[in-house]
Amino acid sequence: MSRRELAAARITDPRLHEAYLRCRALNARHGRTYFLATRLLRPRQRPAIHALYGFARYTDDIVDHPQPGTDASARLTRVQDELSEGLRTGRSAHPVLAAVVDTTRRFGIDPAFHTAFLASMRMDLTVTGYPDRASLRRYVHGSAEVIGLQLLPVLGTVVDPAEAAPHAAALGEAFQLTNFLRDIAEDLDRGRVYLPEDELAAYGVDRGLLMWCRRAGRVEPRVRRALADQIAFTRAVYRRARPGIRMLDPASRPCVATAFALYARILDHIEDQEYNVFGTRVKVGNPKRLALAGGAAARALWARAAG
Repeated sequence: MSRRELAAARITDPRLHEAYLRCRALNARHGRTYFLATRLLRPRQRPAIHALYGFARYTDDIVDHPQPGTDASARLTRVQDELSEGLRTGRSAHPVLAAVVDTTRRFGIDPAFHTAFLASMRMDLTVTGYPDRASLRRYVHGSAEVIGLQLLPVLGTVVDPAEAAPHAAALGEAFQLTNFLRDIAEDLDRGRVYLPEDELAAYGVDRGLLMWCRRAGRVEPRVRRALADQIAFTRAVYRRARPGIRMLDPASRPCVATAFALYARILDHIEDQEYNVFGTRVKVGNPKRLALAGGAAARALWARAAG
């Protein structure tokens, strides 16, 4: 199927084939929800989504899973330099960046989005907490909002892209905030907390109490109340994002609607587990995922036929 996608996108260069296939593999391995949703797009759209997500995963791994004996900061600098050079010349020999450069040029994606993303990835090397919502928003803009903005030219819109952009950015933020809540335990293990300290403090929660929950594998009542507040905030961001789905090309709506539903359901599961995100990782089960995707697949086929 991946070769068919590349043919549909008119990607014929063997070098680019390998880069896009590598990005697709990164998406399939790391982003089960995104990969499932991407299957609902037209075949010609999928390689670009894989390239952008593959780049995000590749860069994130430099920070979160550094190779022994390597300098993550120096590696990020090399990625930035190679990407800039690739965008300047129109081609790259890098096994991942080659696809990113090609996608960026094909769809007219603003290179500033890549710069903002890499800046947030670099923050993860030194920043371990955020005192308030404003400081967290600066990180989230680069780590998530720009991803939504990058995708708009690929997905297409039925309105002026500038009208859809705030909703696309909000959806990226909603997905990221959901990740923060789901992955509290993993982030604590890396020495990081992606929740505003002042909002936690309003419930008597600090990093020490979160660490206690992690060690105990259970949630303390004050933490439960704080997480309920964070979920309420995140759901408000989803509400801001939702109108943007109708602004997309009809053939792209089932993909985004499915990702929206699957990710929003993670919040439901956190509540169902009584906010205990410190023991087992919360995820949407395969039956529900397949049920949602099945209905969306029918809508996607209808939209393609109508188009």
